[in-house]
Amino acid sequence: MASQVLVAANRGPLSYALDQDGTLSARRGGGGLVSGLSAALAQQPEALWICAALSDADREAVRRGVREPGVRMLDIDPAVYDDAYNGIANSVLWFTHHHLYDVPREPVFDARFRRQWASYTAYNRAFAEALAQEAAQGARVLVQDYHLALVPGQLRELRPDLRIGHFTHTPWASSEYLGMLPDDIRSELMWGMLGADVVGFHTWAWAQSFMGGARLDDERGIAEPMSPAGVEPSRSRWVRKSPLGPVRHRRTDVAVFALGVDGDDLRALAHRPEVDDKLAGLRSEVAGRKAIVRVDRTELSKNILRGLLAYRELLTTHPEWRGEVVHLASAYPSRQDLEAYRSYTQAVRDLAAEINAEFGTQDWQPVLVSVEDDFARSLAAYRLADVALVNPVRDGMNLVAKEIPVVSEAGVALVLSTGAGAYGELRDDAIVVNPYDVTQTAEALHAALSMPAEERAERTKRLAAAATALPPAAWFTAQLDRLAPEA
Repeated sequence: MASQVLVAANRGPLSYALDQDGTLSARRGGGGLVSGLSAALAQQPEALWICAALSDADREAVRRGVREPGVRMLDIDPAVYDDAYNGIANSVLWFTHHHLYDVPREPVFDARFRRQWASYTAYNRAFAEALAQEAAQGARVLVQDYHLALVPGQLRELRPDLRIGHFTHTPWASSEYLGMLPDDIRSELMWGMLGADVVGFHTWAWAQSFMGGARLDDERGIAEPMSPAGVEPSRSRWVRKSPLGPVRHRRTDVAVFALGVDGDDLRALAHRPEVDDKLAGLRSEVAGRKAIVRVDRTELSKNILRGLLAYRELLTTHPEWRGEVVHLASAYPSRQDLEAYRSYTQAVRDLAAEINAEFGTQDWQPVLVSVEDDFARSLAAYRLADVALVNPVRDGMNLVAKEIPVVSEAGVALVLSTGAGAYGELRDDAIVVNPYDVTQTAEALHAALSMPAEERAERTKRLAAAATALPPAAWFTAQLDRLAPEA
């Protein structure tokens, strides 16, 4: 039966396991996007989620015709998927939007890149065709993230009757970084995004960057603004123009939907027995000292190394904290199939070991690093935290900055960089730092550790209120409402 509400995302709400006897079993998928969308879609029982088959077991399920209610997996050729996902999405678009290039050496757009881009186009086309097949007349479609940036334009050509939204969970590149892409590729990227009726971002800053990218292509006939200068992004509209043909008078709205957390759900998760057990273990390790907590993947944009350098400088310039504080650093390995990420993960381990060797004593280990993806341990650390360190160089939102104040037991002082998407919402009650300034971050850690308990508790209440302003279900509903025909 055709669906009135559809979601497209690289990762789905479940994955399959293949037992030795050939039996397939489904289990809930992982990742913050999956968790947030799953909660939101629970209120949309008629919705369909289209995703890629990510494992051999997933692909086997597709080939056998196994299909869970509300989910359709696409069996995309593994070589095409690898080119699209690792070659383009994670090695080009992620680096472009997060400004991560080592510019004297990167990027290099050569014949290999062109081959990978063709795979990325084909990968997006598979999603567009599946959405076109499954969507009812006039259905609303929400496309998720940079993996599927071309889908709105492709789907628009196949099904002009649909109401299409695209939400980007990362930052959007500045015009300077977007301008690094080859002209035709940049135009194809923007043309794809502007196929949507609404493109959404976590913050005004990323929305403005997107519009700057559209202006970059004005002379190439990709987009032009329809609003006077100074109009806020949520009210901006753009004419889509074919780079090869006449003007097509369609409108794309640029909107902001700042994803928050479900406070009740998160607090319930944080007080499960297994989290209580993890908390008891952490309390034993911290041994009554103050705790600086960070929870991140070893993603290059998360800035873990500068955070560790700031902690080392804190112990150097404020020796009164030696033996009085422990840095609980959860740094889960990310994208280890890419060399840049493997070397970064090892650098995190090495720097933590250096700090422990330099300052540690027989009864005090300054840094406790966890490299296991242990959600229960992370929640336990949230509850224990006296200080939360969230210092990305550039981040779409950073839900950790919102989650910790929600479950903190004694109140937490948040050290937050200007590079976090959450900065705009949380800055008034955080200690704000330049993500590149190690000395400033060290002093911010000192101020956070020294903050009076009463002030810390009051700030935490306000941080938690801001963090829960738009929980996943409301975030999803707001986008659906924006796609309603009368909107």
